[in-house]
Amino acid sequence: MCPLDDDTDAYPEKDADTESHFEEDEQLAKALQESLNIDSAPRYNSGNLFPPYPYYYPSGYRICAGCNAEIGHGRFLSCMENFWHPECFRCHTCNLPISDYEFSMSENRPYHKSCYKEKHHPRCDVCKNFIPTNAAGLIEYRAHPFWLQKYCPTHEHDGTPRCCSCERMEPSDTRYLALDDGRKLCLECLDSAVMDTHECQPLYLEIQDFYEGLNMKVEQQIPLLLVERQALNEAMEGEKNGHHHLPETRGLCLSEEQIVSTILRRPRIGGYRIIDMFTEPYRLVRHCEVTAILILYGLPRLLTGSILAHEMMHAWLRLKGYRNLTPDVEEGICQVLAHMWLDSEIAAGSGSTVASSSESSSSYSSSSTSSKKGKRSQFEKKLGEFFKHQIESDTSAAYGEGFREGNQAVLKYGLKRTLDHIRLTERFP
Repeated sequence: MCPLDDDTDAYPEKDADTESHFEEDEQLAKALQESLNIDSAPRYNSGNLFPPYPYYYPSGYRICAGCNAEIGHGRFLSCMENFWHPECFRCHTCNLPISDYEFSMSENRPYHKSCYKEKHHPRCDVCKNFIPTNAAGLIEYRAHPFWLQKYCPTHEHDGTPRCCSCERMEPSDTRYLALDDGRKLCLECLDSAVMDTHECQPLYLEIQDFYEGLNMKVEQQIPLLLVERQALNEAMEGEKNGHHHLPETRGLCLSEEQIVSTILRRPRIGGYRIIDMFTEPYRLVRHCEVTAILILYGLPRLLTGSILAHEMMHAWLRLKGYRNLTPDVEEGICQVLAHMWLDSEIAAGSGSTVASSSESSSSYSSSSTSSKKGKRSQFEKKLGEFFKHQIESDTSAAYGEGFREGNQAVLKYGLKRTLDHIRLTERFP
């Protein structure tokens, strides 16, 4: 209880104004006491600035808990087992005096009721409304593990779009580019998206340089094709062997002869959708153990590059005679190379010359020029960290556990010794 009090010794003779003031306080206190009995909001305690009846403290030496100064005579508050100047009893969120009849408490700190709700009752990052409570009276929401978004559980089933690249569920008024295969791409990811085979070639050369800098040059010239989702799925069905990351495959290293439909040039965009897709058939001929690398179009450069670095490792393993590797070993070491490439790109894009943890533990020395692109935007750097997070937190046995076991081996023994051990034992050291 927090009475708003007058020091009676300061006014030994009550005049008419004082009597009127006391009567008003008494009437107000009774009304407020009734309102207190109604308050049953969950998750916090409520306080009240007024007692259920007029209450007067005798004069004496009192120290304000807010400013640590002597209160002296006059009106004061008795709240939270302390005395306060009325102007010193302040909300922990907005730092303004609490003059409302009721207030909220959390961790022994006072709040305006409205400030408490804003601070402790989260708003949905999609619809911007307060996230509703469930049948048990608890606030239930979903949260993205990387972007830290909070949103109503209903948005997972009400058709709210999610970007196919960054996986963010954007606010309801956000515009997306609708790709022709049903995927949605947010405009921030679209800014660096790679859209056709020709546009991807410079990135392909950069990743070849990255491998050469690791003393892992891929000797054969392997075709790289950007394709639509349907063409990628059809090519996957035509492969006799290989491991694929479900629910969606975004890259393939092919070893069979096939005819693949590739994206010839960047599609035209009308409004917020693809209106023209220019494709042509491409016949893959088997000149070596690898016939082509296919990558799904429309993904940001850093994601496209990490997928390409992964598939390039599949090609390198096959061309170097690594046979009969289990999925966790082959996919795991491919994910290690994708992670290393992202590390190098993020470091170079931020102007850093510090090598990645994986590279610095490797006995290979990288002179890669794959990242000499100048500083990246803050979003693109954050996006690169997200793609690394996806690799690190993958829960699948082959891609997730395989990466963590492979990365630990590379950090401990270096990349070359790890690969030599895999060649001899078909396992990680």
